[in-house]
Amino acid sequence: MQALRESVSNPEVPALVPARMLNEHAYCPRLAYLEWVQGDFTDNADTVEGRFHHRNVDAETGALPAPDEMAGARFHARSVMLSAPIIGLVARIDLIEADGDVVTPVDYKRGKAPDIPEGAWEPERVQLCAQALILEENGYHVDRGVLYFVASRQRVDIAIDDVLRARTRELLAGLRASAACATPPPPLVDSPKCPRCSLVGICLPDEVNLLRAPDSTAAVRRLVPARDDALPLYVHSAGARIGKRGDELVVELRDGTRQNARIGNTSHVALFGHVQISTQALQELCARGITVSYLSSGGWLYGITRGMDHKHIELRRLQFAAAADPACCLALARRFTTVKIRNCRTLVRRNADAPPAHAIDRMKELVDAAESATTLESLLGIEGTAARIYFDAFATMLHPPDESLAFEFDGRNRRPPRDPVNALLSFGYAMLTKDVAATLIAVGFDPYLGFYHQPRYGRPALALDLMEEFRPLIVDSIVLGAINTGAIKPGDFVCRGGGVALTASGRSAFLRAYERRMDELVAHPVFGYRISYRRVLEVQVRLTLTCGTATSSPTTSPTTVAGPPSTSACAALATTCSTPSSAATCPTAGESSWSQRCTS
Repeated sequence: MQALRESVSNPEVPALVPARMLNEHAYCPRLAYLEWVQGDFTDNADTVEGRFHHRNVDAETGALPAPDEMAGARFHARSVMLSAPIIGLVARIDLIEADGDVVTPVDYKRGKAPDIPEGAWEPERVQLCAQALILEENGYHVDRGVLYFVASRQRVDIAIDDVLRARTRELLAGLRASAACATPPPPLVDSPKCPRCSLVGICLPDEVNLLRAPDSTAAVRRLVPARDDALPLYVHSAGARIGKRGDELVVELRDGTRQNARIGNTSHVALFGHVQISTQALQELCARGITVSYLSSGGWLYGITRGMDHKHIELRRLQFAAAADPACCLALARRFTTVKIRNCRTLVRRNADAPPAHAIDRMKELVDAAESATTLESLLGIEGTAARIYFDAFATMLHPPDESLAFEFDGRNRRPPRDPVNALLSFGYAMLTKDVAATLIAVGFDPYLGFYHQPRYGRPALALDLMEEFRPLIVDSIVLGAINTGAIKPGDFVCRGGGVALTASGRSAFLRAYERRMDELVAHPVFGYRISYRRVLEVQVRLTLTCGTATSSPTTSPTTVAGPPSTSACAALATTCSTPSSAATCPTAGESSWSQRCTS
């Protein structure tokens, strides 16, 4: 991986460093890198509260006289943007107070003033000092600054002395050096700062540290919510229109009925078939980083819209360099394939009345063969054989609650699917492809360049790579559960010219089952904590990013084929997640604890 990192040039550091990034760098160098260099950001309660408390000082009021016009002046200027090209800093200063020839920068903080001798923590003092340096370069005289803590309504004077100036310049040099690297600094180790950080779900500090040091005995804290509070919005009624009114999306159906969905509670929007969305709604969704997916009525993914919220070009350069390395592609493909076959085998063992012994034994042999495959072509053959054996046994797992609901299945077929079971599988795989592709785009990957699935026009190859191991865990389990509980019935399908597709009511029923499965909590096989399958996908993608730039290969779960140690440039990219102890069982007929929105 070191050779791969050296094969791409370091990013050019901007001439002006935001003073706020000095605060972040002093708090955690990795946080500053993720936010400033990679462009990653997400809100939590603290950041939202901070913006609320800044609402008054964010309004530009008052004038800032030139330094030679300061004699005897007294004024307040709010939200003043200044830069210092010589030292290389830029800042929007909350408030500038002047009394005579001296100006004082005032920085607002949402919390309470800490009870420490310095009056404030180092990151806040350094940010204030950076503002003082900017003012001085512009010709103003500064000898102190003020931190105003909103929660305690307290002003704390900070002396801008030589020690603080030297420390600020030292951190500025360190931030520039960090930003010039192609990879982010390592995470903090077991730090109490991590739980309150808004980027903890992107950084994944404990997870990354464990993968960098597989022999570590430190516990992995679950620092991200098990589930996402936001819900997806599916709109698949032909002729529906989506608009924006205030902070809500308004879905108007062809018959004139309307349904509303709060934008803040929406994780992504999926549009099927002939559904329109207004420019105002699309702009708001892009501004908030909410993905909009466009699919055919049958689930074929046409495209994805997302705002310009990620600028991590170095990740894509690493991805392209890794994809050009045959040894790297083979190492990753072996891991994807072996885990997929293991999960398929587990699903058959747990859900078939009488698991076919020949199928179980043969798939075990194919796992061993995949481990030692020497070419992508041979691996494709192994995977194809395993898929044929698996789908030959798939019918033994179908147990509808009523004989009148019998579903015939005689192997996998598609384009178009010729029976209801294959229609469900194809639609489910399309939904999973959509979710993985959207996650890849959000993180900064190019979803069209894979390592196992080779590039082909219009095919999201990397999404297909990463979803391989999750096909049996998510989609196949949903199909089995939907049929075996009677949630999906033969009447939910329509046959046209030999092809079978879901009706509108059938799509609604399947989407509800799909979202229940994605929301289901499962124990992560490597880290031990319980998170939803949707979170598992996000963690998987982000650790592929993180471990792809690590110096050591990540560990794998006990049931995942790790293979021999590899010196390949990107062997560390494969962080597989194999079948948890209860993941392969079919979902029950019980309702989920949350209500899923599905506009039919």
